[in-house]
Amino acid sequence: MSRARALPPWPYPPRVAHRGAGRLAPENTLAALRLGHAHGYRMAEIDVKLSADGVAFLLHDATLDRTTDGRGRADALAWRELARLDAGSRHSPAWAGEPLPTLAAVARWCRANDVALNIEIKPTPGRERETGAAVAIDAAALWKGSDVPPLLSSFSAVALEAALEAAAALPRAGLTETLPADWRERCRALGCIALDAKHTLLTEEVVGTAHGSGLRVAAWTVNDAARVTALASWGVDAIITDAVDAIPATPPRLS
Repeated sequence: MSRARALPPWPYPPRVAHRGAGRLAPENTLAALRLGHAHGYRMAEIDVKLSADGVAFLLHDATLDRTTDGRGRADALAWRELARLDAGSRHSPAWAGEPLPTLAAVARWCRANDVALNIEIKPTPGRERETGAAVAIDAAALWKGSDVPPLLSSFSAVALEAALEAAAALPRAGLTETLPADWRERCRALGCIALDAKHTLLTEEVVGTAHGSGLRVAAWTVNDAARVTALASWGVDAIITDAVDAIPATPPRLS
């Protein structure tokens, strides 16, 4: 019988605001982070990629069209051009003029307000290794001396491998929307401390297997209160949600 592995330290809150408060405010902006914080959330998940000139900034998509007034590939513009875009009007008029933030600006805000961060490395296709290494190097510098380092995650194994090589001391999570038979081996190969899985993949057995293998478990993106309760009862370590106005940031204490 194999012995269960000890779980790695987990200094992160149990509830995480997805893309800031990315449903109530423009996603991946400082406005969204501030709104999540106002709802009591002390950890946020964000997406980070590189500009044409190598500046790490927040954006989910490979293109600018959905969330900004820009057009085309997000990595085709230098940061000075990206900084002039409106990342708020497509959400609603109230947020008109909200800019795209750099990872550096987000780091300053998070450290000043004691907000932990899950940085999803979100490379524009073709820039996986470059983005993984650059974001990890930047994160290591921006959070130097912090008691709680950012948790790096990515769907791209290439990006996570580059992050491991560039800043091995930063914790990593294997982000996945499938659960292949060798998911534990994949996480270990990338030096991950956690499995970050689509919540519909998780069962009590999967969570127990992960914990027994020395992996923490995060679940995304969970907007139903009953599902949050079930996942928490199985021991899921972090639950990522859009519903920051409906899912309490601090789980109720069990009587």
